[in-house]
Order: sequence, then structure tokens, then C-alpha cells
Amino acid sequence: MIDRHLKRSLGQMMKGVQVIGSAHEGLMRCYTSHWLSQVSFDEPIVMASVSPKHDTHPLMVASGRFSASLLAGDQVEQGQYFSYPGRRFQYIGADYLDEWQGLPVVANAIAWLRCEIEDRLERYDHDLFFARVTDVSEGRLKAPPLLYSSRLGWRVTGEPAREPGESVRDRLLARLEAERPDER
Repeated sequence: MIDRHLKRSLGQMMKGVQVIGSAHEGLMRCYTSHWLSQVSFDEPIVMASVSPKHDTHPLMVASGRFSASLLAGDQVEQGQYFSYPGRRFQYIGADYLDEWQGLPVVANAIAWLRCEIEDRLERYDHDLFFARVTDVSEGRLKAPPLLYSSRLGWRVTGEPAREPGESVRDRLLARLEAERPDER
């Protein structure tokens, strides 16, 4: 069990929201995640952290693939819907879904990724699926992404963190140069 102070601090972490979907032998399932991450610059590799309790998990294992729908800020309803176990809603989520290359995806998302699983690590209460992104379809790329934090709830990205034309990197490099001119 995680210490409550640590849990509160970890809960401050804000992450993008995706709906992960998989299909096998005519069965399709999806779940909402904010635990999908790009893990390589050189290769299109992502890592999805998935509970074996999710009904999507066995489909991912059996098929070796999954989709990721990157949700926009106006898709809280879709994110909320797929955050519950499918059995609660008796799989009525078809209203929110399209099919893309044999995988379920959320309609009108920012983008969709098709992922082929290359490795799986079984750890703690979640399995880590490392997957290669083998195809992408662009949706509403200019829409602000939906974010989630267990402490702060659903959020939408907002204003830029710096002024246009301002380079924080250049300012830091200039400061370093001024303080240590001999180290280049």
C-alpha cells in the first residue's frame, strides 16, 4: 500500500488521456488510460501500463496489438465512459467508436496509433506492454489535449508556458556562458 503522502504527491502528475483498444476473434474492448508513454526518440516505441483485471488485457495478449486514441479536451465524456469496466455499461460504447484497421478507436480524436506489441513485463499490479507504432492517422491535431491527474481530475491544456519568441534554452545557455566563459 502506498503511503498517503506519497500517493497525494504522485496524484499531482498530469498526463494525457488515451483510450486503448484491442480486438481478438470478433471481440473488441477499450479502456481509458493516462499511462501510455513514448519511450524512445530513435524508434516509434510506446509503453502502455495495463491491469490484468481489465477486459482489454487478454485481447492485447492474444492479438499482440492495440490502438491508442489520443483524446481532445472536449472528449471528457468518452474518457469517463471507458474509465469504467465494460461490464458496468454492458458494452454499449459502440456509440463512441469507429473501427480502424480492425481495431476500435474513439471517433473524432486528436490522432490514432496502431501498436504492435514487442515485449511485455509482468510487474506488480500492472503489465507493461512495449509496442511499436506501426501506423498513425491524424485527426484533430490542433485541438487541445485532454489531461488527467488523480488529484486534480480532468483538465484541458491551456496557454503556452512561455511568451512567443522567447527561448528559455537560449537564456539558460547565455547565463551559463556568462558564469563559465572558459567551459565550451
